[in-house]
Amino acid sequence: MTRHLGAWSAGALVVANMIGSGAFTVSGFALAALGSPGLVLLAWLLGGAIATCGALSYGALGRRLPLSGGEYTLLSRAVHPLAGFLAGWVSLLAGFTAPIAVAALGLQAYFDAALGRPAGPPWIGALAIVVIALVHAARLRLGVRLQNAAVALKLAGIAAFVGFGASRAGGRFEDALTLPASFDLGAMATTLVWVSFAYSGWNAAVYVAGEIRDPARSLTRSLVGATAVVTLAYLALNAVFLLAAPAAELSGKAEIGAVAAQALGGAGLRQALAALVAVALFTSISSMLMAGPRVYAQMAEDGVLPDFLRARGGVPRAAVAVQAALALIVTASSGLAELLGYAGFTLSLSSAATVAALIWLRRREGAELVPLPGWPFVPGLFVAATATAALLMVVHEPLVAGIGLLTLLAGLPVYWATSRSGPFWAGASVARSER
Repeated sequence: MTRHLGAWSAGALVVANMIGSGAFTVSGFALAALGSPGLVLLAWLLGGAIATCGALSYGALGRRLPLSGGEYTLLSRAVHPLAGFLAGWVSLLAGFTAPIAVAALGLQAYFDAALGRPAGPPWIGALAIVVIALVHAARLRLGVRLQNAAVALKLAGIAAFVGFGASRAGGRFEDALTLPASFDLGAMATTLVWVSFAYSGWNAAVYVAGEIRDPARSLTRSLVGATAVVTLAYLALNAVFLLAAPAAELSGKAEIGAVAAQALGGAGLRQALAALVAVALFTSISSMLMAGPRVYAQMAEDGVLPDFLRARGGVPRAAVAVQAALALIVTASSGLAELLGYAGFTLSLSSAATVAALIWLRRREGAELVPLPGWPFVPGLFVAATATAALLMVVHEPLVAGIGLLTLLAGLPVYWATSRSGPFWAGASVARSER
């Protein structure tokens, strides 16, 4: 496969994937759960630290296996084909389909709020999915250029909004540093799962690692650099959101940014933020419709999904169409808060398993082949934090967690049915065969 993506394009893909609906919706739900702006910002800070540990870990694993396909490819080669297939299955149903739907629903929520009307059917979100799918199915370079330009516009818009908001709410920023003497651990765990969803795109570059030039250098730089930029943007943006208006006006609101903008600058700023959110969610949908289909194309190439999903001429058009169709179905049939918990929980399981695979691979092959700064604390912290939050969510949100676990288990009969005669049924991984 041609390696035509540079470090900037890979980093832009990460930023586009990360800054989506979660940045503009999670804090409203988190404030309702935690009751304190300071605790909400603490959750955003912890989420950024955990995501950075994940980015460093994925960078090390991606250098060892610089192939497209994300968790599917990494777990298939490093551990076992079944582990990889289940990760790919989760990507198909939760890793990309649910987040695309969340972005589309968030886009609709802000569009409706900007027009001052009650929430209606998600026609705008659905239209965005269709348009972006057509762009990515037409030509890769066209989609990449459009995305890079939109990411630059998105970051500039966030910086402008934060600057204006800070000038209006500056006297209240000390409130964000005040933490209550105690808090509900279960509520914090649920919030961290929501926040982890907002950060979930930190691994986006590994889905196109086979198309990145000089992945040994560019992959980790794009992952870690983009994650650092987004962490700072999230902290600043959500501090402005949380301090713009009384907590009672923000608590539980999906369109928390719109409410904050109205309080800071009236209808004009609210309209401007709605335009910024539209750009952010558009690029988020774009990045996922670029990355997700490459997982399914790689699975088809390996013989564990139907052959028609393979990339033709460098573009997985059929996989893009399937991804868009699934996202449209979920967009039309689900709610925003439920999807946030479901996607965050299932993605945390997949990413924790992948970083655990890195730990196992490094112990098997040694530091020379799998170098990682901060070993063993970086991957250990990521796995421990992610697994703990997921476990606490099982206790406090058993229905959402149960649906996530059922999604994972549903992949077992599909694997058995599709790969009995496939190339991976023997269970030999590429990593083992290279030794």
